[in-house]
Amino acid sequence: MWRTALDALFVEARTETSADTGAAGRFLAGHRQRQRHARHVRAGWLSVLTACAAAIAGFAVLKPLPDAPASTAYQVYAESLGEGW
Repeated sequence: MWRTALDALFVEARTETSADTGAAGRFLAGHRQRQRHARHVRAGWLSVLTACAAAIAGFAVLKPLPDAPASTAYQVYAESLGEGW
């Protein structure tokens, strides 16, 4: 007896109704909206990061680092070669 009632319950649960179709449509519409918003947020961060990288590169080109002093090891190497090198 319980098996027949359980089978009937499963058959009823598997039967699609118009309410199910409406709920699926509402869910998918909300899901698409969330996906669009997430893409928009990601694109915003990407533009901010690109702009920051461009600004840092621009500053580096406009104001290059000063010449670094030669290391002691390089000075000894250059002195050992002599003037002609």
